[in-house]
Amino acid sequence: MLRIRAGRVLPITAPPIEDGAVLVDGEGRIAAVGPNARVPALPGVRSIEFPDGELMPGLVNCHTHLELSQLGGGVQHDEHEFLTWLRRIRELKEATTADAFYEAAVAGIKDCWSRGVTCVAETGSTGAVMRALHNLQGRGIVYQEVFGPDPAQRDASMLELETAVRGLSTLVTARLKLGVSPHAPYTVSGPLYESVAAFARLEQLPIAVHVAESPDEVRLVRDATGAFAEALRARGIALQPARHSPVAYLILRGVIGRGTLCIHAVQVDAADIQLLRSVRATVAHCPRSNSAHRHGRMPLGLFRDARVPVGLGTDSVVSVGDVDLWAEAEAAGLRSDGALRALTIEGARALGWDSEIGSLEVGKSADLAVFNHAVPRRSTQSHASQLTVVSGKIVHQISGQ
Repeated sequence: MLRIRAGRVLPITAPPIEDGAVLVDGEGRIAAVGPNARVPALPGVRSIEFPDGELMPGLVNCHTHLELSQLGGGVQHDEHEFLTWLRRIRELKEATTADAFYEAAVAGIKDCWSRGVTCVAETGSTGAVMRALHNLQGRGIVYQEVFGPDPAQRDASMLELETAVRGLSTLVTARLKLGVSPHAPYTVSGPLYESVAAFARLEQLPIAVHVAESPDEVRLVRDATGAFAEALRARGIALQPARHSPVAYLILRGVIGRGTLCIHAVQVDAADIQLLRSVRATVAHCPRSNSAHRHGRMPLGLFRDARVPVGLGTDSVVSVGDVDLWAEAEAAGLRSDGALRALTIEGARALGWDSEIGSLEVGKSADLAVFNHAVPRRSTQSHASQLTVVSGKIVHQISGQ
């Protein structure tokens, strides 16, 4: 058991509590939350105090590529360079060993914990983050990526996906979920999309998909033109214009449905947003990555007006250089309570995990973080967590506390 006292407790779904405390039971769940004087101090329970700290739910990162943590970078690119950048990432991945991916995954997870992040939604192709989260007893959902822009690749791509899922499924726990991610319209053919969607339904696996990220992606799907189309035709892949937006196209293919996590969703209009609402999809918003690649700005206000669940994600360190969710909130134009909600309960809702995490409520999992300041500051030091707890287990703590 564990008792944490802080100068301020932020339950998120209830008003802030000055001089508050949270009691964690032996099962890693919140047993009590409230003013310090009303939260029992039981004999033998470890007690930690942060008189100047703010205790809140752990942050939720709705889109990561932690297996790429070792690549670093954060180089900004013009839109017309995006395809070249993607090719470079593929080259770097092909030159990376399995051990290096695992080490990167462990480092990425610990980096997230040091920033108060207690849940990640990872998309990756190596399985390294799934294995690392399992071994470290972390929380997250890992979407196994699948690629194959040529329809002739479908069977081979599906065999690869099914083999990976079988291997990783043994690692699933109450804190660790497994899903699938047919990567994006420029890397996945229509037939492969349909096969992955059917497989996900059969195995009851959640889906995440990069969609409507860039203008070139829209041109590819709607008109079979632009840089992506030229690159695919150069590989001998025949293309037909779908005459639909990327969102509408993936809904028609059966990929986007209830609970599908739509990553980026920058190049959308009001009709797309209503479609996403109608099928009950959710969105991972990565504002700094969108800006770095000059893909545009997601219409966050329209999504909120339509009540489509939106969480914030950092994307990869290769795009933005770090996994700072407070910086994402700032880039999204969110401040104070808006930032707090986006990084906690709204992120949990986007992942379908809001009944378990995202707020400090009795019975929920004790996924907690303590910061010196809850409001984003320009100093990265202020974004560091003093204490991070996942399901009642301390996974990060500043020495001396």
